[in-house]
Amino acid sequence: MELKRFGSAGHLDLQLAAFVGNTLSEDIRRFGQAILVVSGGRTPIGLFQELACLNIDWASVTVTLADERWVEDSHIDSNAKLVRENLLVNRAKAAKFVPLKNDEKTAAIGQRICAERLDQLGKFSLVVLGMGEDGHTASLFRNSPRLDLGLDLGSTQPCIAIDPVAAPHERMTMTLPRLLNSQKLVLHIVGENKFKMLEKAKTVADVFRYPVYALLQQKTTPIEIFYAP
Repeated sequence: MELKRFGSAGHLDLQLAAFVGNTLSEDIRRFGQAILVVSGGRTPIGLFQELACLNIDWASVTVTLADERWVEDSHIDSNAKLVRENLLVNRAKAAKFVPLKNDEKTAAIGQRICAERLDQLGKFSLVVLGMGEDGHTASLFRNSPRLDLGLDLGSTQPCIAIDPVAAPHERMTMTLPRLLNSQKLVLHIVGENKFKMLEKAKTVADVFRYPVYALLQQKTTPIEIFYAP
């Protein structure tokens, strides 16, 4: 696990965009394609905008989400909307997008279709995850009724429907083993409070209290932490 510190969120976005671009280009060279998994929220918007301007072979890139709120893609809280408006523009508009949300009424009903989509993608090139100030990552929230299923490294389920309890909307989230089925993993953190939470998670070492710790303790996938105050 490597920690990379930056003086500002803008500098972090530039450096992380370059890292993502190099990773995708390397997989395109090796395999003819690359698969990028991103997260929603405010933190990655600057990163998305930098990525959208990179001169790489976006037509060979597939983008999907680590998690999604079960809302229409026109809803202000939709991660798909965020990605389409900030990442899949400019040069990156040539990329293929695989949403987690489908037409089923609930995430629980839509889980099967979502799992089939994810199974078709194979191993990811890179997963870029964020973290909440409560220590959650993706939509793996503590106290969620199905958190144990999401964190089960022995699970063969690529995704699960989950109710975050402390946050709005039913969600679809990739499970921990599916997130780790990647060449590389990045944890993207902006803000001193989040960094303090990360340090606390390492000290407490309880994945059910602070689910982000599951990423820190695993030995499956190389992880780099990009942090700016």
